[in-house]
Amino acid sequence: MSNSNLSVQLYTVRELLTEDTVGTLRRIAEIGFTQVEPFGLLDFADGLRQGLAETGLTAPTTHQGFIGRDDEALDTVFATAAELGIQTVIDPYVPVERWQTAADVEEIAAQLNAAATVAAKHGVRVGYHNHAHEVESTIEGVTALEYFAGKLDPEVVLEVDTYWVVVGGHNPVDLLPKLGDRVVALHVKDGAGTTETKDQVAVGQGALPIAEIIAAAPNALRVIELDDSRGDRFQAVADSYAFLTAEAFA
Repeated sequence: MSNSNLSVQLYTVRELLTEDTVGTLRRIAEIGFTQVEPFGLLDFADGLRQGLAETGLTAPTTHQGFIGRDDEALDTVFATAAELGIQTVIDPYVPVERWQTAADVEEIAAQLNAAATVAAKHGVRVGYHNHAHEVESTIEGVTALEYFAGKLDPEVVLEVDTYWVVVGGHNPVDLLPKLGDRVVALHVKDGAGTTETKDQVAVGQGALPIAEIIAAAPNALRVIELDDSRGDRFQAVADSYAFLTAEAFA
């Protein structure tokens, strides 16, 4: 396993990955990365299998929708993750309408807890990744994300997208300590903090307090991501890696 705390969400380079999965992974390794975070695990499994083996990259985390699926479908997801050496499968999105009431949020948590039981049979754990709406909604005096975290079994984890927390009107520096050790990974992103994804830029070139965010969850994996950008996203990944490494955040 790598000693680095840096990874990169492959959705950032999705077009390149679709055209040439192995070649794109090779280019990422050449930047200096030792870890990546796949998305759409089942769609890219074959390319990942070859690419990870050829480059020596590892994938400690992955994004793959699974909440609400039956046990057979869950077994497929988690068996694939285990085969690729992935330890944590993160569901990246539950629609905004399901985050408006305590009952709905409790149902999401219950589905995640149930999936964790299936995942454990494969030696894998599960987690959830937020967008803005989970912190825009308030339930019993706290953000829906905090309420949700309080309903999760201890073995279920969170990956906090710090940029979307800002878009949702909250300061990730304040929120992360409230979520505590359940936060095992961060999406480290930068930009203007707007809903326009093209406003995102390389880490270190935007408005977010990157050093303070990382300090608020110092043990979490730091996953570089851009949902989109006006510039070249692959170059932004390389620039983000250079910045975080120079600042000793790797």
